[in-house]
Amino acid sequence: MAKKVLVVDDEKLIVKGIRFSLLQDGMEVDCAYDGEEALNMAKANSYDMILLDVMLPKMDGFEVCQAIREFSDVPIVMLTAKGDDMDKILGLEYGADDYITKPFNILEVKARIKAIMRRTSPERAPQVQSSVIEKGDIKLDCDSRRLFINDNEINLTAREFELLEILIKNENKVYSRESLLKIVWGEDYPGDVRTVDVHVRRLREKIEANPSEPKYVHTKWGVGYYYNQK
Repeated sequence: MAKKVLVVDDEKLIVKGIRFSLLQDGMEVDCAYDGEEALNMAKANSYDMILLDVMLPKMDGFEVCQAIREFSDVPIVMLTAKGDDMDKILGLEYGADDYITKPFNILEVKARIKAIMRRTSPERAPQVQSSVIEKGDIKLDCDSRRLFINDNEINLTAREFELLEILIKNENKVYSRESLLKIVWGEDYPGDVRTVDVHVRRLREKIEANPSEPKYVHTKWGVGYYYNQK
C-alpha cells in the first residue's frame, strides 16, 4: 500500500520538486500552500508523513504542528529556511518529530522520510513475544504504538513513543543522550543531544503527574535517562 505524504510550503517550486521526487518513489502526495489549508487537509485525510514549512501564510508551521498534535500523532518533519537552532528546538517543542534545514538535498529529504516511516510503520515483522508490555499502571502496546496509564490512553508522537519503548524495555538501564540520539534518530542524524532533552521533557509532561518529580522516566545526572516505576 502506497505511503501518503502531505507537503506544505508556500514556495510552489519547492512543493513541485518534492512532490515529483516522492511520486517517483511510488508515494501518494498531497500539497498545501498555507497553514489553514494544511490543517484542514490533515483533519480530512490520513497521512503517513507531513513535511511542514515553518514560514507559512495564515498560520505558521509551529501553529499548524501544535494544532495537528491535538488530534494526530502522524510523523511531522519541519522545513526551516533558517540555520538558527531556535527554529529547530521550537519545532520539536511544538510536537515535530524531525527538522530539515533549507536549502536541502532532495535525496536527504527522501532518506529521512523513509527512515522515519520504517521506524513508525505498524507493519513490522511478527515477534514471538507479546508486543504488550505491562509494568505497574503502565501498558505499552508496541504493535499498535499505544500507551495506557491506569487504563487511560496517552497520545504520544512517534519519537516520544520510541524513547519510552526503549527505556521501558530496558528498565533501570541508563542511556546517555548521545546513545538515545543514535538509536531513535539514527547514526546520520545532524541534530544534537538537546533534541533528546526536548523530547524527554515533552514525554514527561504527558505521562508524569509531576514532571519535576518523575515517577517513570528518571535522570541520572551527568549520565542520561532511565526508566523505573517508583
